[in-house]
Amino acid sequence: MEVSNYQKLIVWQKAMELTVGIFKLAEKLPKKEIYALSNQMRRAAVSIPSNIAEGHGRRYPREFVRFLLIARGSRAELETQLQLCVKVGYLTNADITETSKLISEIGKMLNSLIKRVDGSK
Repeated sequence: MEVSNYQKLIVWQKAMELTVGIFKLAEKLPKKEIYALSNQMRRAAVSIPSNIAEGHGRRYPREFVRFLLIARGSRAELETQLQLCVKVGYLTNADITETSKLISEIGKMLNSLIKRVDGSK
């Protein structure tokens, strides 16, 4: 799999879109969560496109896969944090519907990319 620039990867573009959305959603959380859940959500979101970019920059398929797996883990972490926000009443299901769809789409894209890169040995 050869992509000259990670910014051309649709999964990276979607992950950037997700990150912007998470920053906006985090603003809805109570101020008492600014250094806890809000911060953790932002960090998990930022981790997704960052790991895609860093892995791509390594230029070795095995390294790229390793960073894609980290991005996939951050995606699951973020999904869990959003569900927790709903359970404790900070956000509603309606607040997270579009974001959850994007998280799911990114997960599928990451899985597909991992298979493609891993198969290019």
